[in-house]
Amino acid sequence: MSFAKKAPLYGAAALALSGMAAGSAGLAGATLNGAGASFPAPFYQAAFASAAKQGIRVNYQSVGSGAGVRQFIAGTVDFGATDEPIKAAEASQVKRGVVQFPAVGGTIAIAYNNPSCKGLKLSQKQAVDVFLGKIKTWEQLKCGKGTINVVHRSDGSGTTFAFTNSLSAFSPEWKSKVGEGKSVKWPVGVGGKGNEGVAGILQNTPGSIGYVNQAFVKGKLKAAALQNKAGKYVLPNVKSGAAALNNIKLDGNLAGENPNPAGADSYPISTLTWILAYQKGNGAKAGEIRKAMTHLLGPAQSRADDLGYVPLKGNILNAAKKAVGRIGT
Repeated sequence: MSFAKKAPLYGAAALALSGMAAGSAGLAGATLNGAGASFPAPFYQAAFASAAKQGIRVNYQSVGSGAGVRQFIAGTVDFGATDEPIKAAEASQVKRGVVQFPAVGGTIAIAYNNPSCKGLKLSQKQAVDVFLGKIKTWEQLKCGKGTINVVHRSDGSGTTFAFTNSLSAFSPEWKSKVGEGKSVKWPVGVGGKGNEGVAGILQNTPGSIGYVNQAFVKGKLKAAALQNKAGKYVLPNVKSGAAALNNIKLDGNLAGENPNPAGADSYPISTLTWILAYQKGNGAKAGEIRKAMTHLLGPAQSRADDLGYVPLKGNILNAAKKAVGRIGT
């Protein structure tokens, strides 16, 4: 079964399974509450649904990275999730201490809905010019016909940070006029909340183009092949994402990025996504949190590629697993 058919089943069933499986097995354990990035939501929901079979119950709310970080700082969740590593100024507000680690990788696709355009290829300059509003028609891209309708995120988003960070790496003009961040002042287009919201607008708007996690490219949507630093046109997928993520070096806080990675096989807009846990103050939930995150970094990784994500491997995975051990009571 393709991801397009499986994802709605995983997402819709995740919370129900987390309660039913634990209940039917008679296993005790606190329900954990997490919130944040929509980019990895299908992966998290599938992972936590499978964890429920071991009595690990997790309620994950896909509210966007910005909201997830705010809720984590406020202490209203057991863990947060973000596609942009937490800033030092934000981490300093968390008196319980921050344990940050990557949870999975992924690619950010430039997705489009235009049946008259088959096999769109975008140079880095063209990608920038579309989102600057300088390219207004499909004829200018020599692919299909009609007006281009740009769609972007309306909420604070780590996906937006990663996307605009790459556009800044592609173009000094973009960097000076728009820049990068969880929220930016878009020169053109309409906004949707979450990857789900952007994908929904794209599905319902012929002639539209926007950016979403590759996992959300389904139905009427197709992903453009994007020119990479080596000059090759590459589609977003597990292979091209893994090639790109191999160029990311993590710092002491397990944060890292490469907005325009080298390599002929690399997809240029590839990113990690992070979990934010508390170092202390978890009380009786500490053990359950460690179990949930160990499952996320263990058995769940084998399902990542089936769901449209890039599984963690090697040094990145080992560093993430080590960080889980710092989640204390």
